[in-house]
Amino acid sequence: MQIKRHKTRKVKINDLEIGGDAPICVESMTNTDPHDVSATIKQINELASAGCELVRIALPDLKAAEYVKDIKKETDVPLMADIHFDYRIALAAIEYGIDSLRLNPGNIREPEYVKKVVDAVKEKNMTVRIGVNSGSINRKKYPHPTPEALVDSAFEHIKIFEQENFFNIIVSLKSTDVLTTIRAYEIFSKKSDYPLHIGITEAGTQFSGAIKSSVGIGVLLYEGLGDTLRVSLSGNPVTEVTTGYKILQALGLREHGVEVIACPTCGRAEIDVEKIALDIENSTSNINKHIKIAVMGCIVNGPGEAMDADVGVACSKNEAIIFKKGKIIKKITHNQIKDELINAIVS
Repeated sequence: MQIKRHKTRKVKINDLEIGGDAPICVESMTNTDPHDVSATIKQINELASAGCELVRIALPDLKAAEYVKDIKKETDVPLMADIHFDYRIALAAIEYGIDSLRLNPGNIREPEYVKKVVDAVKEKNMTVRIGVNSGSINRKKYPHPTPEALVDSAFEHIKIFEQENFFNIIVSLKSTDVLTTIRAYEIFSKKSDYPLHIGITEAGTQFSGAIKSSVGIGVLLYEGLGDTLRVSLSGNPVTEVTTGYKILQALGLREHGVEVIACPTCGRAEIDVEKIALDIENSTSNINKHIKIAVMGCIVNGPGEAMDADVGVACSKNEAIIFKKGKIIKKITHNQIKDELINAIVS
C-alpha cells in the first residue's frame, strides 16, 4: 500500500526542495546557547550527520543574529532562523546569510514590520515558514486555541505576504494537543496548497514525546499531509531526527539507515532479546543503506515470522541461527551474533 500525498506547491531553501513531489524533509532545532558559536556549530554538524536536512536556530537578539555569518562558514546544512517579537532580528539574520526564516504571527503582529521582512526576503528569493501555535491566535476573537483559531491566524499572516506578492511560504499549525493539531492541518489543507511543516509542539520527553509525536505526525502523514516535519522532544535533538525517520520509515515514506525489528518476547525466549537488539542498533547506526534486521528470541518460528527481513538472527538458549529472507544460512554461538550479522549485511 502506498500513501497518496496531498498536492502542495514546491518551495526551495537553498538546494533543498520542500513540497510537491520532493521527499518529506526531516528537521530539528539546536538547543545550544546561540551565543556559543562553537557549541552551536558542533550540534548542527551532529544533526546533519544523523540525516537532518534543515536545522532551525533560535535568535533571541541582534548579537545572536550576527553570529549567523560565522556558523554558515562551518556547515552546509540549510539554516532557518527562529524569530520572535523583534522584526529587526529577522532583517539582521538575512543580512548575515541565514537561509530561511520562521516567523510566529503571535508576536510580530504589526503589518508594517512584517512588510519590511517581506521586502528583505523577496530580494534574496528566500522561503519563510509561518509557524502558528497556540500562542499565535487572537485571544479577543478566539478565547481558546481551537483548530479554527490556528487556521485563521495562519491565513491572517499569509494575507500580508500575498499582498506583497510573496508566495515562498511554508505553514505550520502546531498545538500540544494531538487532535487539535490534526484537525487544524485538515482544515487548512482543504483551503490552501502551501507546503506543510508538521509536528506536535512541546510534545515532551523522549519516551512520552515520541509516542505523542508518532501518533499526531503518523495520522497526518497517513492522510497525505506533511512536506517537512520535526519531532519536538526535550533533550538531545539528534533523537528528534532518528525518531522522525523511524516514523517515515514505518509508513513507507522514507528509507533511512538500518531498521531493527525485534520480537516482543514470550515464554519461549531463552535469551535477552532487548539487549541483543540494542547492541545491533548501536553497531549498525553508521550504515547508511536501508537494511531490515530481525532479532528473534525463538528458533522455532523466528525465521518464519521475520521472513521479510533482509537478514536476521533467531536464538535458543545455547545457539543462534543467521537467516536471510527467512532462509537459514548458518548456525552460530551467541558471542558471534553481532559480527555474523554485520558479515551477512555486507556479503
